[in-house]
Amino acid sequence: MPHSFNKIWIHAIWATKNRQELIDFSIEKQVYEYIREELIDFGCPVRIINGMPDHVHALFLLNPQKSIADVIKQIKGSSSHSINGENLMLEKFAWQTGYAAYSVSEFQLEAVYNYIKNQKQHHLKKNSQDEYDEFIKLHGLNSSHD
Repeated sequence: MPHSFNKIWIHAIWATKNRQELIDFSIEKQVYEYIREELIDFGCPVRIINGMPDHVHALFLLNPQKSIADVIKQIKGSSSHSINGENLMLEKFAWQTGYAAYSVSEFQLEAVYNYIKNQKQHHLKKNSQDEYDEFIKLHGLNSSHD
């Protein structure tokens, strides 16, 4: 086969350092825009970015030339640099070490999109740690809390 084809949707989640609620409504659109721009610059088209004050969800197509680890590292580093450089908050902003990333089948794309879109309503019923634990269990992974 002379051509390579890749279409790998990724649902990535990462948290603020110590899960502090730093991304309030007054800056969240700007934070998500930093993340969106960096993903696009990295060759990863974005479907949606949304989250809560202590974590972010992103649904994007993985650039086949990049690893998930490289993409997330770049996104977290550049977005925290932009947040601090623009003085969006009084304290120093940082992301927590680590992340979760899952592949999403084409058949589940709309469901995941809607899940991310409706984060605020979803978290009225479930806190961030319970959500994280549910994803770990759903995807058959083992993890210790960090």
